[in-house]
Amino acid sequence: MRPLASIFLDFKKPLSRLAQKILHRIRFFVVLVVVLLTVATTVRVMDPFLVSALRQLTFDWYQRLHPESYDPDSPVRIVDIDEASLSKIGQWPWPRTVLGDLLADLADKGAAAVGFDVLFVEPDRSSIEEIAKRLPAAQASSLLQIAAGERSNDQVFADALRDSPSVLGIGLSNGPTSLAHAKAGFAIAGDDPRQFIPSFSGANNNLAILDTAAHGIGSVNWLPDRDQIVRRVPLLYRVGAELVPSFAAEVLRVAQGASTFVLKAANASGETAFGRNTGLNHLKIGDIEIPTDADGKIIIKFRHSNPAAYIPAWKVLSGEVSREDIAGRIILVGTSAPGLLDLRGTPLDSAVPGIEIHAQLLEHIMSGRSLVRPDYALALEESMIVVLGLLLAVILPRVTASSAAVWTLLIVGALFFAGWLAFYLWGLVLDTTYPALALGGMAACITTYLYRGVERQRRQIRSAFGQYLSPALIEQLAEDPEKLVLGGEEREMTIMFSDVRGFTSISESYKRDPQGLTALMNRFLTPLTNAILARKGTIDKYMGDAIMAFWNAPVDDKEHQLNACEAAVDMLERIDELNKQRELEAQEGGPPYIPLKVGIGLNTGVCVVGNMGSDLRFDYSVLGDSVNLASRLEGQSKEYGFPIIVGSNTALAVKDKFAILELDFVMVKGKKEPEVIYAIAGREDIAHSGRFQRLRNLTIEMLACYRNRDWEGALAAIGRGRRTDEAQTLTLLYDLYEQRILDYQKNPPPEDWNGAFALLTK
Repeated sequence: MRPLASIFLDFKKPLSRLAQKILHRIRFFVVLVVVLLTVATTVRVMDPFLVSALRQLTFDWYQRLHPESYDPDSPVRIVDIDEASLSKIGQWPWPRTVLGDLLADLADKGAAAVGFDVLFVEPDRSSIEEIAKRLPAAQASSLLQIAAGERSNDQVFADALRDSPSVLGIGLSNGPTSLAHAKAGFAIAGDDPRQFIPSFSGANNNLAILDTAAHGIGSVNWLPDRDQIVRRVPLLYRVGAELVPSFAAEVLRVAQGASTFVLKAANASGETAFGRNTGLNHLKIGDIEIPTDADGKIIIKFRHSNPAAYIPAWKVLSGEVSREDIAGRIILVGTSAPGLLDLRGTPLDSAVPGIEIHAQLLEHIMSGRSLVRPDYALALEESMIVVLGLLLAVILPRVTASSAAVWTLLIVGALFFAGWLAFYLWGLVLDTTYPALALGGMAACITTYLYRGVERQRRQIRSAFGQYLSPALIEQLAEDPEKLVLGGEEREMTIMFSDVRGFTSISESYKRDPQGLTALMNRFLTPLTNAILARKGTIDKYMGDAIMAFWNAPVDDKEHQLNACEAAVDMLERIDELNKQRELEAQEGGPPYIPLKVGIGLNTGVCVVGNMGSDLRFDYSVLGDSVNLASRLEGQSKEYGFPIIVGSNTALAVKDKFAILELDFVMVKGKKEPEVIYAIAGREDIAHSGRFQRLRNLTIEMLACYRNRDWEGALAAIGRGRRTDEAQTLTLLYDLYEQRILDYQKNPPPEDWNGAFALLTK
């Protein structure tokens, strides 16, 4: 036979060509990685709708994971024109005199500011002047004479606005509208950020008398995302060149008695480590400085809608609201009535009254909270893709497919966690979802490419060595050439030996039917094998009617002792089922029924496991003293009368899950130290049964007397045991110990005897 080295020498040239192909694949792999990274980063810069939508959904998920809770001492309250108020006071719109009374009452109770999320673009229809317009001329003239000298409803409301810290909302639009005139001044520190501020061509103002009387004018506009969810809210708008504050920003200014908004913008010449920083970055309102996006928007950290934030308008008008509920607070007047169509969606709620979004925005600002998407966010996200993409490109070719999946999941999971952590701890809104998905897609492409390359290489190896090596060895070489190394590794394992009791008698009944005997062997080996495999076991070999199996190799199994014992009990149950089937078959004229009985030995210990054999042929197997002991224990099952016997290491590992019964303290041939051996009488339900507890106590009493040389006491314990209901289970065990005791009574053991019994049979 030619030496293995000569075979490899003969294939020097083919292997050289293979090396060239491998080098070519490496170069292609580098190009593939560069292309994937370029595509991933370019898509992020272009930011198509799907990418931005995914980013928004991620931020929504962050908010749902950790929403803000409602503060009962919130500095903001909503006076709600709700269904109950409409029912008690009348349909909307209410007379402006009613609104004047409402405003006056709130001001008298010490409201810091009162903002109306309502547009008053037309005169009050319930005023006398407006009623007169709808009457015949004569009736109108009489009505106007009666009302001469009286203030109109709009004048009454205007006086109330003038006498209180009031703010009115206006609507901005791009239609044929008038200009907006803000009440506040604007100071700019740094570059003029107007080009970044959301712009409109005009405004839908309130009646001039009302806008003039109010202390503040702010836009009530929303700029929801494409899915109509409000996530970011502008604090400033622009109509032409004129700046207009948002409704919430204006209410906050009036509440502080401030006169000017201070816009802080980066200098156009200012460079950062991540590139040019332009646009607005802070807005100062009174004593509060608010970080913003470049376009003057802020991201609200929402809470769920809470009825405690609302005060029904009818209660204010009827005097049922205490001063403590109003004093020092910002009061927003708006509606939650569905019929008035002022409902918006947030990341937490599908339908929230628009007035509550204003309220939550003010709560967000006044609490000092901030959610900021920093200027360097895009650069950081691009860096994540590049750095982690290169890391994956280095790792994936060096690990197995399962390890590659684990690495990918770890990196993707770490990105998701990092994004959440930045949100939770520091209020930073970073998009880690796109980098995570981009890296996941990149890993999938790389893994697919590598897998196809590995399969191609395996085919080449099979083709090159097929005529020289055995098929089994070729497959091992194709999977992992390092497996050609003989020897193995040490690891703790659980070993099983099983054998059919009395199989010789059974085989004799099939003398004239060898095929029937083969069928019977397959019939009982199949369920036993399935029981082992179902419990993560590895079949080592079949030896006639016997099976050798082990756990915790080649696949790690932290519960190998438990799984081995579960398999052993399963095997007995499956043999019982098979015996019932065979008995029925015998009654129906089949082969004579001889019950199959299985003996099983289990032991746990350190073994050597690996490929063992010759240079050209070897098997994956296990060796060691623990293997020998498992084999000996299987042979002793018929002596002790229990089908499953286990070593002490196995028993101690599963004592809480199985009915464990101590049998003996034995010295196995070839071992220097004795071993306590146990029987498995069933699973946990058996262990807790009264029958097993009595069985265990009888055995403990007998063994204690036996090991203390109290022969008479041991015999007495056996006698008591034979008179119990459990006697049949222990018959063979009692017989064995009675015979030993009789022998020791005639020939006592030496003085240094430790209770161990030398096993003479294998």
